[in-house]
Amino acid sequence: MRTNITYDALAPAASAGGFPVKRSLVVLGAGESGIGAALLAKQQGYDVFVSDGGVIKDIYRQELAVNNISFEEGHHSWDKILGADEIVKSPGIPEKSDLMKKVREKQVPVISEIELAYRFSKDARIIAITGSNGKSTTTALTYHIFKTAGLNAAMVGNIGISYARQVATAPAEYYIIEVSSFQLDDITSFKPDVAILLNITPDHLDRYDYKMENYVASKFRIAMNQTKEDYFIYCMDDPEIMSHLSKQTIYSTSIPFTIMEPLKKEGGFIANDQLNIQLNDDPVIVSIYDLALKGKHNLYNSMAAGIAGKTMDIRKEKIRESLTSFKSLEHRMEYVTTVRGVDFINDSKATNVNSLWFALESMEQPVILIMGGVDKGNDYTAIQDLVKEKVKGIVCLGVDNQPIQDALTAFTPNMVNTSAMKDAVQEAFKLATKGDVVLLSPACASFDLFKNYEDRGKQFKEAVREL
Repeated sequence: MRTNITYDALAPAASAGGFPVKRSLVVLGAGESGIGAALLAKQQGYDVFVSDGGVIKDIYRQELAVNNISFEEGHHSWDKILGADEIVKSPGIPEKSDLMKKVREKQVPVISEIELAYRFSKDARIIAITGSNGKSTTTALTYHIFKTAGLNAAMVGNIGISYARQVATAPAEYYIIEVSSFQLDDITSFKPDVAILLNITPDHLDRYDYKMENYVASKFRIAMNQTKEDYFIYCMDDPEIMSHLSKQTIYSTSIPFTIMEPLKKEGGFIANDQLNIQLNDDPVIVSIYDLALKGKHNLYNSMAAGIAGKTMDIRKEKIRESLTSFKSLEHRMEYVTTVRGVDFINDSKATNVNSLWFALESMEQPVILIMGGVDKGNDYTAIQDLVKEKVKGIVCLGVDNQPIQDALTAFTPNMVNTSAMKDAVQEAFKLATKGDVVLLSPACASFDLFKNYEDRGKQFKEAVREL
C-alpha cells in the first residue's frame, strides 16, 4: 500500500519578503515516537514530512491529517528524505537498513525523538532511566515518587506517550523518561539532570555488530553531556558498568547503589534488612519487608528511584511513602488472581533471559513457568540452576519451542508444548497444586503468536479468568 498525503500549507515555499524558508524535517517511522516528533516539530515551525515504509495505524494517520502534516506510507520518497535539513529516526530502524545507508551516505543530520524533545524542554528537570532490565519499573516508581511529592511530573518515553508528544501537548516541570540504547544512539545535546543506569546485560546485540562493547558504550551515552551539576546514578554490582567506568570519565556527580555491602559514601545500600539512601546528610531508611516491590532485582530499582527523588530534594517521608505504596506495572510481575490456591502472575514484558532470571529469583513458591516466543538466540544456561531449584514444570508457548526443550528439559520434571495462550494456561493449571504460582515470563519476543507483549499479557489474563 502506497499512500502520499501532502498539504499545500506545508509545501516548501520560496523565500519571500525577507523571511527564510522553513527548516525542513523528515520523520522516519510513524509510531508513537515518530508522531510525537512530528507534532512537536510542526508546533515549533518546522516544515514536517513523515515517511513510513509500512502501514501507519489509523489513529496516527488521523492525527497527521488533523494537524496538516504531510506523510507517506508503504514506501519512501528519496528526494524528500535525502533533501531534508534534518531527520528524526524511529528507534526501530536499524543502521544496517538500506534506508539508513542512503541517509548516512548523503550525510543528512540524524537525531532521535528524545533529542528533538530536549531542544524544547531545557527549562524542565529531566530524569532519564536506561538499562537492559528494570527500566519500566524504575521509571514508573520514580514517577510515583515525584507525583506523591506533589510535583508537576510526566512519565514519558518507552513506557508511555513519547517525550516529544508530552512537550508539545502538556509541558511538565519534570520529565521522567525511559530511554533505550536505540534512542541514545542518535542524541547530540540531550542532557538529563539525573541519569540512571540500572544494569547492562546482552540484548539487541544484532544492532551493535554483535559486540558487547558497542552496546555498553551506547548505554553510557546517557551521561555523555552531563556536567558536575548533574547526577549519574549507577549499579556498582554490575560488572559491565564497573568495567566501563574504569575506562570512561564521568563528569557528573556519581552516586552508586549496591546490595553487596554498606557504603561509607553517598549512595544506596542494604544493611540490617533495611534499604538505605545516604544523600545530603539526610538518610532515607525503609525496611525491605515494607517495600511494595519484592525480589532482589527490585531492591536495585527501589534504590535507584529513591536516590533520584533525593537528588531533587524530595522529602524523605514522601520517598519512604512512595516506596511502600507503589503498585507494579501491567505485564511486569503483575499479580492477576488466585484460582483454587494457585497464584497467577503476568510478566509478559520479560522478553529476554535476564528478565526471566530476575522473575524466577524473586519467586518463593513452586513455579509452573509459561515461556517461549520468538527466540533472539537466547542462552538459557543462565537460568538452568533456578529452573532446577524452583520450577515444577515448563509450558512452552511458541511456534518453535525446540531451543527451550533442548536447554531446560533436564532441569524440570515436566515439559509441555502449546501454541495458543488458552491451552498454555490450562496445561499450567493442570501441573499446579495449591500453593504454587503460574508465572508467564516468556524470555522471548511475542511476534510469533501475538501483536506485542501487551497483547500476550492480556490474553494470559483473559485465559486465567476463564478457568
